[in-house]
Amino acid sequence: MGFFSRLFSKNEKQAPEVKERTPLNIQVGDIVTYDLVDYEVVGKITYRDGGYEWFSYQLLEGNQTKWLAAEMDDELELGVYETVKLPVSMPFPEKLEYEGQTFFKDEEGEARVTGEGRSTNINGRTSRYAEYISEDEETYLSLESWGSEVEVSVGYDIEAYEIKILAGSK
Repeated sequence: MGFFSRLFSKNEKQAPEVKERTPLNIQVGDIVTYDLVDYEVVGKITYRDGGYEWFSYQLLEGNQTKWLAAEMDDELELGVYETVKLPVSMPFPEKLEYEGQTFFKDEEGEARVTGEGRSTNINGRTSRYAEYISEDEETYLSLESWGSEVEVSVGYDIEAYEIKILAGSK
């Protein structure tokens, strides 16, 4: 094959298409923009309780970590959470106090989890979880038990238009 035939050849390599991202298929390595800050997705946890499935994405910007929760119930539900220090023991109580607010238990269950990225260490484990809602129904506490440790996060609802997702991989 000569120089000109290679130059004008129609044998162009086809780059694989990037799969469009939605809040339900974000991947480790993607970039999520929220509140004018770009976060790298460094971890992903998939929870399965019976036939129900939801996701938590660990977002990192500098030393700041947030969790983006996403689930498809009757409609897409999104929330942004930050881990807080609040001592809680099992069994989960019916109500909790945090920063002067009272939170009431909304749901509780047990889920099998799949972890990716920085969350790989919890892959295949089971977590007891509970969701609490504040009296004004604006703020949530999310509890997860990992062995003898209970992690607590505080968060709030956001709308899908508040985030922008940039795929970091195919």
